[in-house]
Amino acid sequence: MATTSTDLVSRRSAVRQTFWLAGTTVLGQPLGVLAASSKDRVTVWKTPNCDCCSEWVSHLRSNGFEVVTHDVKDTAPMRQKLGLAKKFGSCHTGLLGSYVLEGHVPAREMRRLLQEKPQAIALAVPGMPTGSPGMEMGNARDAQDVLLVLNDGNSRVYQSYPQKPST
Repeated sequence: MATTSTDLVSRRSAVRQTFWLAGTTVLGQPLGVLAASSKDRVTVWKTPNCDCCSEWVSHLRSNGFEVVTHDVKDTAPMRQKLGLAKKFGSCHTGLLGSYVLEGHVPAREMRRLLQEKPQAIALAVPGMPTGSPGMEMGNARDAQDVLLVLNDGNSRVYQSYPQKPST
């Protein structure tokens, strides 16, 4: 069967329309759906000049996570959009599947989160504790808790890290 020029135009039109629809479908998805497309993908919103945020991103990458970063002027609006209370705030906000990540959360606890899949909103390390991933200063570490933020907005300690004085 011979292909006519009308058939080629129709095919091109159909292909173009398919690509346009695919693009609008992807672009029209909520942030959580886009970030959740890969189990090990973390989307991070950070300010462009924050060295500790970049170090945390490096920590995630060196632990096997694929990280997509977005430089923003202020991370608070994204934190609010994702439903995380201001009291859990830190210098960067991430999304791992449907879970919000706030602050210097260790990759180890993120892997645990993916395994256990608790009914929760987020993991958070409020503030910027010394010795947390991205905030390393020699071998010193402040006592710090990784908090599991529950669906009702309360939190509980997910993992504690004791203080470690510098030597």
